[in-house]
Amino acid sequence: MAAMQAQPGGAGNRGGRTVLQKPMTIPRLAPAGRFNPACLFHPRSVALIGQESPDIRAHLALGGFKGGVEAVERVADLTTVPDLAIIATASEHVIPTMEALAAKGCFAGIVPVAGPNLSDAARRTGVRVMGPNAFGLAVPGIGLNASLAHIAVPPGRLALVSQSVGLTRAIIDWAGPNGVGFSHVIGVGDNTDIGFGMALDWLASDSGTGAILMEIHHLKDRRAFLSAARAAARFRPVLAVRTGGSHAGPNDPAALAFEAALRRAGVLSVGGLDDILAAVETLSRARPARSELLSIVAEDPGAGQLAADSAARYGLSAAPMRMADIAADKTVGGVLWVLTPGQPVDTTACAAAVKALPVPVLICAMGQTTGGPLRRILAEAGLAVFTSPEQAVLGFLHLVRDRRNRAAARELPGSAVLPLAPDQDAVRAVLAAVQGTAVPAAETSAVLAAYGIETLPGVAIEVSDDPEFGPVIALGPDRAMDLPPLNLTLAHALIARAGVPDDNDLAERLVRVSQLIVDFPVIARLTLGPTWKASLTLRPAGAPPGRLAIAPYPSELVEHWTARDEALIIRPIRPEDATAHAGFFKRLSPTDVRFRFFSAIHELSPERMARLTQVDYEREMAFVAIRATTSETVGVARIVGDTEGRSGEFAVIVQADMKGKGLASHLMHRLIDWARDRGMAEVVGQILADNAPMLAFIRHLGFTLRRLPDEPEVMEARLDLVVSPAPPPEPSGSPAPG
Repeated sequence: MAAMQAQPGGAGNRGGRTVLQKPMTIPRLAPAGRFNPACLFHPRSVALIGQESPDIRAHLALGGFKGGVEAVERVADLTTVPDLAIIATASEHVIPTMEALAAKGCFAGIVPVAGPNLSDAARRTGVRVMGPNAFGLAVPGIGLNASLAHIAVPPGRLALVSQSVGLTRAIIDWAGPNGVGFSHVIGVGDNTDIGFGMALDWLASDSGTGAILMEIHHLKDRRAFLSAARAAARFRPVLAVRTGGSHAGPNDPAALAFEAALRRAGVLSVGGLDDILAAVETLSRARPARSELLSIVAEDPGAGQLAADSAARYGLSAAPMRMADIAADKTVGGVLWVLTPGQPVDTTACAAAVKALPVPVLICAMGQTTGGPLRRILAEAGLAVFTSPEQAVLGFLHLVRDRRNRAAARELPGSAVLPLAPDQDAVRAVLAAVQGTAVPAAETSAVLAAYGIETLPGVAIEVSDDPEFGPVIALGPDRAMDLPPLNLTLAHALIARAGVPDDNDLAERLVRVSQLIVDFPVIARLTLGPTWKASLTLRPAGAPPGRLAIAPYPSELVEHWTARDEALIIRPIRPEDATAHAGFFKRLSPTDVRFRFFSAIHELSPERMARLTQVDYEREMAFVAIRATTSETVGVARIVGDTEGRSGEFAVIVQADMKGKGLASHLMHRLIDWARDRGMAEVVGQILADNAPMLAFIRHLGFTLRRLPDEPEVMEARLDLVVSPAPPPEPSGSPAPG
């Protein structure tokens, strides 16, 4: 008997979040008078304010938008309250227009014109905006084109989030003739308020989006961006290209740090327009790679050899194979099917055969006179098609890199990953005695010794600060990079990218160096030369400590707790809990499932299970209760913060044999404490009105309840964390919700 938490990716809600699978009205997650992302990314009505953007005015009129459109000179001229306002006024009128929209009750806007920094105005008025200088928004599926696109935006499953107007137009221009269409085109402009994070959050739960492409000039909040990117990349390919910054080339430290950060978020970094388009062609059309082995199917030996030679240049394993043998061979990671001019092709049968295989199939249709029309037909059938074997192999390399990045994103090093605890007190004492920022050689040796970092010959390791992503670890002469925290798996992957001899000693040293940086953010720079001559530099007195771009697994929140003489482990959920979580779900009664999910669900899909177990601890938390004797999951409570981290939606459920033992109460107290520590102002949730035990339980915790005006079967529970003291501990025998 559970509170219902809005679930990302659920069907039926305008915000794309609430899980409902039976006929009933749906609670709107954003209360009146607040910004709702659905009003921005999937509006029912749009208003154009001002006349400074005639292109958007024309597109709104011709796009076939299924909602209402109103064009006025001033907010006062509006006859209705729109979901979304396009603020196309003179720059000096942008902020007054935001103030007028707030008074009117519209809290979502796009600013395609020049203007001041809008973040302060957004906080003050509550009106959230993309811009200034935003390209705008196109959602072809609903006929909305409120953008600066130069041509019609074709519908499809690729989402584009960008800052550059010119590059956005180039990608749209390329898309149509190549059979690529868009679920969304989101141009955030200078992203002084709404940026990549909120756009990624929306697209992560949009069932119409198959892949996401980002063009990034600068980031506003690196941790929020990586958190959102990691969440989106769990379920669909995410690509990014960097078009700004001070990069001097592919080996520039800033470029390497950018790629390392994206890799840890599961995002594929691409460079150059050709690389972008090739990656989009592959990742938006082909299945994920099953392994890194490429099978080559070619009737012509010469064409097959061209493909094999290209694969070898990229360091990929390739082998010839017959199409008929692919489905049965579990080692195959992907297929390159090479078609030469004159080779007869039944395009219908070809498309059916490709879609039936469990691995990605990349088709190279060579030639131009006959190959060009064939490629168009195959592309229109939704297949990944290339003009040469080399381009197709590069496409498979993108799939391989995407597979590696997703694996890296699943790695969750804790805040403490060493098997033997280092002597932190010794390091603390050494660093406290240092005068200035340069640590003397003897003290440096003492710090390294406290962490078991041996002074043995090896390759160079360097820790430095990237201006955007914070502490980074570089290895080897080519400075392959990754971000702390590292574990052994990530360390071995870094060694492989650096091209230096791999061994367990080097991997462990990297982990220990990472642990030192995690534990002591006062360290600004650490260099271990090829002869292990070391230097250590601290941050200046009063300077802020280094902030990790990747939040570690919060192992400090693990707790041993007893419920009526039964030993439990309460800890944050991990991805490897998926199997135990599936078993927990099967032990729940149908009534408990209905109260928890607002529907009669018989089985959790793999995607839903991934969403429940692969959480981002920067923005959400799920505490699981595990029997110490059997490792069986017996309860879970979770909270998901909003895009600003000010509010969180909760859910809690325990299995039948654990009810009445105080477990649900304890889990809720853990959630509330976590939310308060994160600076959240409130905890909210929706509960079915006939869930009497849960309503009584939540009242006892100090929540207030109100019936949603348009949803008589749903109650909203709310706990104000700003004025409310922490709820008192419950007795162990208190009623427990399902």
